[in-house]
Amino acid sequence: MIGRLLCIALVSLLAGCAPQPHKDGVIELSYGSPYPPTHQFSQADIAWFAHVEALSGGRLKIKPYWGGTLLSSDNAVLEVAHGVVDIGLVTPIYSRAGMKTIKVQAGFYEGAHTPTEQASVYKCLMRKYPVLAEEMRGVHVLAVQGGNLLHVLTRDQKVTRLQDLRGLRLRTPSEIAPLLQSIDADPVTMPMAEVYSALSKGMIDGVVAPGDTLRSQHFNEVARYVSMLVVPRGAYPARAISEKAWARLPADLRKVLDDSQTFWEAKLDEKVTAAEAVGLAFGKKEGQIFTQPEPGEQAAFDALYNKKSLEHAATLPKGYVDGVAMFHDAQAIVAEIRAGRPAC
Repeated sequence: MIGRLLCIALVSLLAGCAPQPHKDGVIELSYGSPYPPTHQFSQADIAWFAHVEALSGGRLKIKPYWGGTLLSSDNAVLEVAHGVVDIGLVTPIYSRAGMKTIKVQAGFYEGAHTPTEQASVYKCLMRKYPVLAEEMRGVHVLAVQGGNLLHVLTRDQKVTRLQDLRGLRLRTPSEIAPLLQSIDADPVTMPMAEVYSALSKGMIDGVVAPGDTLRSQHFNEVARYVSMLVVPRGAYPARAISEKAWARLPADLRKVLDDSQTFWEAKLDEKVTAAEAVGLAFGKKEGQIFTQPEPGEQAAFDALYNKKSLEHAATLPKGYVDGVAMFHDAQAIVAEIRAGRPAC
């Protein structure tokens, strides 16, 4: 950690002269991701690189650095803000410090089924609650990302009832932790890149994750059971450029990046949705044991999910943001989407 912070400090000193146009007038921006180029997130990113280059008439190019060579999972917002890379894949919901509202609001999305629906809810909340932008100080958001609904992947324990989760140490998104604690599970949060090792060593018993991870993260090798209990998930700012790099770009190229947001989000939806089907089929082929919740268990989980999310919302300081109002607003937006009306 100390070494990474020293790296941030050094790069920040050097970042004052970047990005600069080449002699041919082309501006090159660096891009960092903790994932390899074969991952579905990266495939969406690569499509966006080409789109931006074409839309800018070749004046803007993106140079990627994959596999966490420059950017981590748990400090990415800070690293981008300080110029470790110009643009990066950021996961504020896994930040080790801060981003409290962004983390908590990710539990308000029960009923939003697709990445596009989830992103729409977040954007509506962002318009009404400035704190969501304030927590991303230092970066300019380029894309909001939702994801596939989550399931429970476990090493040795078959899960068909909520009580089967008792005593299990599960890696989970932070917004699910209060629910799991309430049924005597042991939730832990960690970057997804660390989960395979933790599962293989028995440090955790399972992970709350989408089915695509059976293939993309090789969890088929370390998780025998897949419970098809459906766990909702929320959206969050997922791609961002440092404010310093943003300010140095000509206005027309800033517009290119902003105009490309819907393209990037659509590509993310396309890639992660396709990866989910592939991952589940892969797991069945590899011999994972799939289980369905017993009757009534999914409804009980959904009710408990919303109950705990509302309680978690109430922990946000009211002088900072009204978390309870935000929860009800999010659920109202989801209802509008389900009714086929505009989200906001």
